[in-house]
Amino acid sequence: MQLLKLVAEQVQVAVPLPFNVRDASGGLLLACGQKLHSQGQLLSLLERGMYADVQELRALQAGQEIPTEAPSLASRWQQAVWSLDVMLKTLPDAEHFLSNCDEVTTEVITLARQDGDVALYQSVRQENQQLRLYGLTHSLHVATLCLMVAQRLGWPEERQRCAVKAALTMNASIIELQGRYAMAGGRLTESQRELIRRHPEDATKRLRAAGTADEEWLAAVAQHHEQPGGRGYPRGLSEVEELARLLRLVDVFMAKISARTQRPAMDIKLAARQTYEMAPGDVMVAALIKEFGMYPPGELLRLASGELAVVVRRGASLQCPLVMSLVDAQGKACSEPICRDTARPEHAVAAVVADKSLLARVPSERLYGLYGLHGLDALNPLH
Repeated sequence: MQLLKLVAEQVQVAVPLPFNVRDASGGLLLACGQKLHSQGQLLSLLERGMYADVQELRALQAGQEIPTEAPSLASRWQQAVWSLDVMLKTLPDAEHFLSNCDEVTTEVITLARQDGDVALYQSVRQENQQLRLYGLTHSLHVATLCLMVAQRLGWPEERQRCAVKAALTMNASIIELQGRYAMAGGRLTESQRELIRRHPEDATKRLRAAGTADEEWLAAVAQHHEQPGGRGYPRGLSEVEELARLLRLVDVFMAKISARTQRPAMDIKLAARQTYEMAPGDVMVAALIKEFGMYPPGELLRLASGELAVVVRRGASLQCPLVMSLVDAQGKACSEPICRDTARPEHAVAAVVADKSLLARVPSERLYGLYGLHGLDALNPLH
């Protein structure tokens, strides 16, 4: 496939795309006929690099119809970020918000249930993330993990859905501030501190104004920074609703394993250990740690063979994930990722690699899309 890098003038916001938009490796980002939601999404794609297949462009010039491709899971996760952006910008517009929220919630649940390993990979790797979008991506990752923990805890379907909605909307009033702070860091001003302190109540007010009547959803948003015993904010409540406790648990955990301009992401095992030590007997904490496992998708490992590999699937046992080798035993980059089963002694896990910079150059489409999900599933008894 010969690719041509696109510039801003070749695509328009809110107009159906006349061709498929791809990343530098040819992976599908937006399918022909889809629309860009905003100038922000266009800027994000330009920063990442967007391309078109030269053959498709020639076919378009010749008046031929371009076949529509089904977007990859990675592409749909990216689209979910922008759908969330549009949804939050409709607050407190009662006419559009609730229906938009239902659509985004349904898509997040569908994606997470279609492939939980890909969902975890997106949360762990946060690949190609522009820090200015941190508020959006953080809310999306928290919603995904809340769903997975709620499923593991056996919560009813409607309550799982409520957890996703609460996570998507809990930071509605500070999304832009989160992005600016993730990029710039530094000390918050007094007015910014006050905005953060009152954001649970501000978000709750916006939700009520938009017609939200689910009291559990509203209470979870209002209380997601409260802590039992009165140590939280904004009200210092001594008792906190269960769903709010789940939101806070996942919110804090995801913040720890997410990078900022001024600090790297915390090692997942360290984040898990700190979380456990804060509440060693908590069933939610146990469910969260079990969901990630010992080597979650997105973790970079050194194998007994000397190869460097990224985890793509949790395995039949905690110690034996399925991986894709990216660098061979001689230190040479593999021309294509190679599927390895760490249950085999020669490919057993030797160590976790702290420097994850290698993964920044490997889009998830190469790991999950290149071989197809079925190729990996055949090796994994859990799928």
